[in-house]
Amino acid sequence: MGFVIFLLFLFAAILLFNAFSQKRYFFSINKKLVTIITISVLVLILIIASIRIVPPGYVGVKVLLGNVSKTVLPNGLHLVVPIVNVVKMNVRTQAYTMSKMSSEGQKRGDDAIRTLSKDGLQINLDVTIWYRLIPSEAARVYQTIGPYYITKIVRPAIRTAIRDVTVKYAVVDIYSEKRAEVTSEIKNELDKAFEKRGVVCERVLLRNVELPQKIRTSIQEKLSAEQDAQKMEFVLQKEKKEAERKKIEATGISNYQKIITKSLSNKYLQWYYIRNIQELVKNKSTATVIMPFDKGLTPLLNIK
Repeated sequence: MGFVIFLLFLFAAILLFNAFSQKRYFFSINKKLVTIITISVLVLILIIASIRIVPPGYVGVKVLLGNVSKTVLPNGLHLVVPIVNVVKMNVRTQAYTMSKMSSEGQKRGDDAIRTLSKDGLQINLDVTIWYRLIPSEAARVYQTIGPYYITKIVRPAIRTAIRDVTVKYAVVDIYSEKRAEVTSEIKNELDKAFEKRGVVCERVLLRNVELPQKIRTSIQEKLSAEQDAQKMEFVLQKEKKEAERKKIEATGISNYQKIITKSLSNKYLQWYYIRNIQELVKNKSTATVIMPFDKGLTPLLNIK
């Protein structure tokens, strides 16, 4: 592109020079000054045509007449030969999504991965992969794969890795217990696939696992049964602790009664009885005191 701009400016300068040279008053102008101006314009055109700007998050791959340079240009302003073409390659973290929702993935329509589990059941997976191009490998990737390495390498590697891993696990494990383990193994497979391709897999996000309706119902019933069992275990433990508490309480009451029984002698009971009679006598609201077991006294006494 820079070479084309250079040729256009050069052609315009030649036309302008010819136009001036055809005028009669041209010979009255200092030929040396015209030469300096012409050279200055050509140098300025050459500099402008040599400027290349690599934006942030990109590197530039230099291509000269079909030959790819191993040295890449970092982001910023660079001066290169005008005939050198600079191809910009994205080295930022990118996300590749394959989802059932048409608005989420790179491809329109249902792009979820359909795969089989260890028990032969088909499941649909929504997955997002975070990846990036290694800056130092950008020139090699462009030379060996091209600028469309995402469709040639990234997408096929994702589908292959997921299918190779899910076939090792039962559908229940993928759905619940071993989901993190499945995700980790998928990342390991992608690391192997990207190792010699100049691409790094940063993270695997297993966003959704869609199971057949029959399997979903069975899993929900199993989870519900496990929750009921845990609830019953809690109730049993609570009842057991309550029984232990009542047993301890009954033992305390029994021990208390035994202690009281041993301390209740006849003399103590007589003294306690007389004391209560005295309290009744002192009480002005008391009109009658009954002494049923004293044979020496009248059963009914009037107290003033």
